[in-house]
Amino acid sequence: MDFQLNEEQRQWQKTVREFVEAEVKPRAKETDETGKFNWDAVKKMGPLGLLGLNAPEEYGGAGVDAISAAIAIEEIGRGCGSTGLAIAAHNGLGCAPIALFGTHEQKEKWLKPLAQGKGKLGSLALTEPGAGSDLAGGVKTKATLEGDSWILDGAKMWTTNASIADIIITLCRTAPDKLSLIIVPTDTPGLTIGAPEKKMGLKGSPTHAVTYDEVRVPRENMLGVEGKGLAQTLKVLDGGRISIGALSIGLAQAAMEEAIKYSNERQTFGKYLKEHQAIQFKIADMAMLIEIARLGVYRAAWLKEKGMNFTKEASMGKLFATEVAEKVCFEAIQIHGGYGYSSEFAVERIYRDQRLMSIGEGSSEVQRMVIARTVLGLK
Repeated sequence: MDFQLNEEQRQWQKTVREFVEAEVKPRAKETDETGKFNWDAVKKMGPLGLLGLNAPEEYGGAGVDAISAAIAIEEIGRGCGSTGLAIAAHNGLGCAPIALFGTHEQKEKWLKPLAQGKGKLGSLALTEPGAGSDLAGGVKTKATLEGDSWILDGAKMWTTNASIADIIITLCRTAPDKLSLIIVPTDTPGLTIGAPEKKMGLKGSPTHAVTYDEVRVPRENMLGVEGKGLAQTLKVLDGGRISIGALSIGLAQAAMEEAIKYSNERQTFGKYLKEHQAIQFKIADMAMLIEIARLGVYRAAWLKEKGMNFTKEASMGKLFATEVAEKVCFEAIQIHGGYGYSSEFAVERIYRDQRLMSIGEGSSEVQRMVIARTVLGLK
């Protein structure tokens, strides 16, 4: 694998960064403090291709490779964690299942407008009040076939984008031994989206409980073959973990840049912070860890682009990048000293935002399970 970005990827990175610097980063503090989703910026993302990273060009997608998709999420996350998570979820969890498993008709009806930004975003509902990582045995939400319709009943938790989405792809039990994915438009009667969760960080990325009370959708809203929902979900999560890894790198990069900026301005004991060896070592470790994490995530994306198995590499990339983000953001606050604990400085917000990364889309513990099982050849 060549780890050098090609010219097209570098230009793409430049384009996304310029957009983020103008439309996303200046609103990050406000987004966090008000909890209001940055629709102004997101509505401008469609024409740039940022809402169709996982969609083919024929269905309104950006036509970028998997590494370029990771670059885009990293750059958005560098500007604002809340906006970055919402866009990562839209692309990786809302659009990807339809792109991977949808029929031509489903892609025309649902994927194309999502990718082009003609409406709201996409969402995926997996977690339930009594089922987090145990999707195979813990999912209770059921869908019953009645004539030409599926009737859904149940409840989901921690559904990212639910209130700002046109559709929620729902993992449900269509038989005692079958899990399936079904597309549920958010304006369907019987679907109730709860109030936004009050969270430690990522306050501008809405997360909700969702309940289904005799929610009726057409039979053709099922994605792929009935009973393949778990396998489909695991494949979607592999790609999603690349996105979360990229988002974590963006957050870490932002924290390091803030730490460098502060070390160039703040003086102690007659020297700028950057002149103290203790600070230099912290910055050196930050730069090293971020670069290694980025290469790991890019490798997983490269394997995905080549059509090769990338389950282990996606978990490795996600695990390492999220834990690097924790380390880097911690040290960025240490460099700021007392000011780092103040909401007047960006590192306080970035630290809170990154904390979810080692939990969502499979915690660090789950990633270690995936890696170990792959390495040891266990099922």
